[in-house]
Amino acid sequence: MPLVANIEGTQVWELPPLILHPFNEHVSPTALLENSRATLMLSGLVANDGTEPEILMRRLLSGRYAETRMLFFLGKDILRWMGQCVEGTKRARELEGSGLEKQSFAELLIAHPPEAVKAKLTQWGVVDHAAIFSRAIGLNTLFARPPEFDLLSEEFLQHYHRYADHLYASFLESEPYGPARAAQFRFEIYASGEYARLLETEWGGT
Repeated sequence: MPLVANIEGTQVWELPPLILHPFNEHVSPTALLENSRATLMLSGLVANDGTEPEILMRRLLSGRYAETRMLFFLGKDILRWMGQCVEGTKRARELEGSGLEKQSFAELLIAHPPEAVKAKLTQWGVVDHAAIFSRAIGLNTLFARPPEFDLLSEEFLQHYHRYADHLYASFLESEPYGPARAAQFRFEIYASGEYARLLETEWGGT
């Protein structure tokens, strides 16, 4: 439930960089391909190669589980960044009364990211960053840590993206917040290794 933010003037505020860490998930490309083929076979989009339906379903669920874990760890990075944004803006007297909360910066990232951020995501091959980031946040509102495979129902794993979408919508509605306007807030996005190299370069130049 967005509020009208009370942010005056034309100052551009620099937010902390969003740093994304690599997923420590040892899933081979072959396994990912098999999981994708299982999905297509079960849906009838490609011919079954003779694999038992139970095995195909297990592969599908395994792939879905790997996806939820990846999204969960991505969401941890995003929530950490949102907290840093809130902490920094709360200290700025000029932003008093703006109502900036974590939801403000979630919408900034997902719906109105700076052009440089959108360009970098495209460069990384991220096709639908809005769906990926919002679902990553949604899953983090439900789980404190990735649950074990056997603790998740087949229904949830098959359709986790729909549940994650609703979780994100509930997160936005959980408290009033003011919008973080894209014209007034700027930030960069980095892979963790890239950011570490950037710091090394800066330190080396001092």
